[in-house]
Amino acid sequence: MTVQVNRFVPRRQSDIADLIAAYPLAWVVSEGDAGHESTPLPLLAETDGDGRIVSLFGHFALRNPQVRALERRPRATFLFQGPQAYVSPRLVSQPQWGPTWNYAVVKFEGEVTFVPDETEASVRQLTDAMEAGADTPWQVEQLGERYDQLIRHIIAFRATVGEPNARFKLGQDERPSVFDDILANHPDAALTDWMRRTK
Repeated sequence: MTVQVNRFVPRRQSDIADLIAAYPLAWVVSEGDAGHESTPLPLLAETDGDGRIVSLFGHFALRNPQVRALERRPRATFLFQGPQAYVSPRLVSQPQWGPTWNYAVVKFEGEVTFVPDETEASVRQLTDAMEAGADTPWQVEQLGERYDQLIRHIIAFRATVGEPNARFKLGQDERPSVFDDILANHPDAALTDWMRRTK
């Protein structure tokens, strides 16, 4: 019996954590009274000692009706989209090669718990992550008195998540010559960087 290997599964847990760090904006989708609720939010991945993602950390605006929906039904889906782009046959020298779309996406299912005592920590940790690498990183203290006004209108949450459903379709199914053509000719540097790391 032949075992089918899914070539689009990330090779390392760290690839998933790195994708979330580079593309932190996720759709948070949950069940509401009138159907689905959804909000795009930047999130931080929290990992265990083995580097496996065990939770996602972020904050909602308190006025967002999805907060009330999640208090009633705390289950949510989290959808992250990493690099993605159309790949044209114009880029490759292989005759009759068809167009495709390369992408890296990750989906989590999780249980949301609101943690108001960690709201300030969520703001500071997210800001620090986004400002990392800047010559002079912006800090929340620069808001002055406005910080206290803004912090009252948000609430932190942590989602305990299960195993990720990740699909990194980044040219693993291409012939080496086609793969190299795409790397050499595709204009999206972020996409080709991720193609190299999953080769």
